[in-house]
Formats: sequence, C-alpha cells, structure tokens
Amino acid sequence: MSSPAGDGGRGVGAESAVMPAPGAGPVRRDEVYRDFALVVPAYNEAPNIPHLIPELRATFKKYGLDGEILLVDDGSSDGTGDLAEAQADGWDQLRVLRHRVNLGKTEALLTAAEATGRKYLVLFDADLQHLPAEIPRFLDRLADGWDIVTGRKVGRYDKRAVSSIYNALSRMIFRVPVSDLNSMKGFRADVLNAVRLRHDWHRFFVVLAHKQGFTVTEIDIELHPRRAGEAKYSGKGRVVGGVLDLVAVWFQLRFSRKPMVAFGLPGLLLMAAGVATGLAALYLRYAMNLGFRPLLYLVVLLVTVGVLCFLAGFLGEMIVSVHDELDALRRELGHRTEDALQRSAERL
Repeated sequence: MSSPAGDGGRGVGAESAVMPAPGAGPVRRDEVYRDFALVVPAYNEAPNIPHLIPELRATFKKYGLDGEILLVDDGSSDGTGDLAEAQADGWDQLRVLRHRVNLGKTEALLTAAEATGRKYLVLFDADLQHLPAEIPRFLDRLADGWDIVTGRKVGRYDKRAVSSIYNALSRMIFRVPVSDLNSMKGFRADVLNAVRLRHDWHRFFVVLAHKQGFTVTEIDIELHPRRAGEAKYSGKGRVVGGVLDLVAVWFQLRFSRKPMVAFGLPGLLLMAAGVATGLAALYLRYAMNLGFRPLLYLVVLLVTVGVLCFLAGFLGEMIVSVHDELDALRRELGHRTEDALQRSAERL
C-alpha cells in the first residue's frame, strides 16, 4: 500500500537499566506486540530493500508481531518505495509513505507518527546495520513500563571516535543517563507528541524527553556492516551541524523558559560596564586633564547593546507568556475533544 505524506533475538545483546524505575507501569507484552509501528526511514536504499522486507517479514512471523511497518521513502531517486511495495507483495502489515524531496530522518519519523495511531513506535534503519531480531527486545522493555528504550551500539563501526566524543559531550552537557543517543530506539507515541523536534533533532529526542521527566533504559545492540550502499544520513558537514545543534538544544533547555536570564543579565552587565567606563572617562578628563574620545564611543556602544539585550529579554518573556497561553489552549481543546468523542461514543 502507498499513501502520500508528507528464542533467537534475545541473546543479541545485554540489557542495562539506567533509571531507577519505570514510569508508565508495565503492560501485557502481547498488547505491545500488537499496538506498535516500526518506522523505517529510507533514502536511496533500493539495494537493501530485497534483504530488508523478507527479514522483517520473517521476524514478525517468528515473534508473533502484529504491529505495522511504516517505510518512509524520503525523496529517493532510485525507486526505493516502489521496490518496497513490490517486495511486500500484498503484505498488509507494510505501508510505504513518501516524501517528494529528501527531508531527513526527523521529518521521516514525524511523518510516520502522524500516519499511525499505534501506541508504541520503534525507529529502525533500512540499512540492516541492526538486525530485525532486536525489535522484540525493545518491545519487551516497553512492556516493562519504560517510556523510552534506546540502543547502545556494540561492535566495530567506522565513526566510533566521532560518535564517542559526541555522546560524551552530550552526557556531560545534558546529564542524560545513556551512552548512545543516535541509535535504534523504541518509545511510547505520547512521548514523541510531548517533545518538539526540529530538523535533524531526532538525535536529541532522548535528551529532550528525559528533561521532561520521561524514563529511559538502554540495551546493547550489535552493529553490523551495511549490506549495500552508503550511509545517507551522515557526512563531514553533519558533524559541524551536529555540534551547532547541540549548542542550540543546550540553549533552549537552559534559557527557553527564562529569556530574561539569557538576555537581561548580560544587558545589565553591559550597561554597568558602560557606566563604569563613563566614570573612568570623566575621571581622566577632569581629574587628569586627559581627553580620550574612544572611551566615549565605548560607553555609547556598551550602554546601547546593554539596553537592546535587556529589551530582548522583555520581548522573550512576552513570547514565553504567549506560548504558555497557547499550550493551555491546546490542552483545553484536547480535553474537550476527548470529552466530545466519548459522549458521541456513548450515544452510539
């Protein structure tokens, strides 16, 4: 099917809980096996599709998985989506969603989440560097009541040094209790709904969710060589972009609720420095009879920038207030919609 859009595996790796207790409470394993969607972003992965679809189909049959597979063709030019539909050969558990252009993994995840009503989501790469046999292990931990289950890659891989530095920086800056932020993940759909993801922020999903109080556990998963093709969601430019995104996420988490701290405090310091510089200029001029015009320019610059920063803090506070009011309206609208649907169901 296509729509426009926008026991073997358990021994694959060891498990390690990194939070003291689950948050949502345990549920029946068969409920999770039935009510999940496997999200597979795919960009020019045609060489891997003949391996991917049969292996997913065999895994779903072996473990009795009744969820659906949402393969998101992310603007591929090699017929990835068409080949996936042909390989599925009428298998109704697979749906192919399509982006007209390449948007990235974050947008692929959001497209799939909007297209499914399943309660649990598992993010799985199309390159088969992780085996489909890992999927039930993520679902089992979700059934234990964890909000998020993230994989920790073990085995040989080319980007180990870059990945280690990036993950170490993330742990140090965000104090998130996981070792690998950019790997296979399973999570409740309502966690994704509670987190606002921007372009390429899928790698910070665990950070943003953890900061909101959602529980996280981590399991080891083996990383295998690609079956075919080259990595599409990587590259040297993405390292620089990743560092800049890391700074942006840190700034948002630190100051998004307190813009006056981010802008008002530096503004006050700059104005104070301007006043101090002005006093020094007056002392030099009238006490020591030394005129120093550049000091006057510096005073004007410091005071002007300080005032602008302080005004930016006020503006930020107003924006946060409007944002909070909109959030309250969204929640109220959601509650009223649920009540209306419940009353309609009762009448029927």
